[in-house]
Amino acid sequence: MTRPSLRRAGALALMVLAAPAAAQGGDTACARDVLVAQSMQRQAIDQLEQAEGDDGSRCRVWRRHVETMRRVATVYGRCLSGGERTDRLAQVQGSEKEFAALIKSRCRRT
Repeated sequence: MTRPSLRRAGALALMVLAAPAAAQGGDTACARDVLVAQSMQRQAIDQLEQAEGDDGSRCRVWRRHVETMRRVATVYGRCLSGGERTDRLAQVQGSEKEFAALIKSRCRRT
C-alpha cells in the first residue's frame, strides 16, 4: 500500500474513533448497527495496515476492504443523518473507490 493510502486510512480511523455514533430517531437497532459498522471499519483499516506479501495476498485484503466499505456505507446511509452521515459516507465511499481502482489495476480477476 502506498504511504498516502496509509495516511488516509489512519486519518479515517481517527475520525471514526473520535466521532460519536448518532442513530436516527434514537433507533436502538441503528445504534447497534453503527457500532458494529465502526468496528468493521476499524478492523478493515487494521488489515490494510498489516497487509504484506505478494500482490495476491494484498489483493485479497483489498477485496475484503472494498466489500466491508460497501457494507459499512449501507449502515451509515440508513442510520446516520446530517453532516455526520455526509462525512462518514464520503470517507467509506472514497476508500471503496480508491481500493477498487487498485484492484482493477493490480489484481488478477479470479
